[in-house]
Amino acid sequence: MISTPTATPTPDVYSTIGDPTRRALLLRLAEEGEKNVSELVEPFSISQPAISKHLRILRDAGLVSCHKRGRLRLYSIEADGLRQVYDWVSHFERYWDEKLDALGDHLDRKAKD
Repeated sequence: MISTPTATPTPDVYSTIGDPTRRALLLRLAEEGEKNVSELVEPFSISQPAISKHLRILRDAGLVSCHKRGRLRLYSIEADGLRQVYDWVSHFERYWDEKLDALGDHLDRKAKD
């Protein structure tokens, strides 16, 4: 029997963003724009190789992209990769709206008392 090589599965976006370090990296790239690894490692108390590993996982999941500028590898967010998370979470938006409306009504009643 001949076995055929299997492709490496794309990491699941949900498990990828389940890690707090990766979420922090995404947030930083979203707020500050493209950064190199040295810039990204600054606020963390982990090593540069550990940050590089997180960035590789984010890149494999399609959440960040990397390009070279001179000797630097610059990372930037790929927000389209988060679309499936947004779409899934949006199903619960009506529940949040109902709760916020109820809170607003309660606070209005308290203010009148």
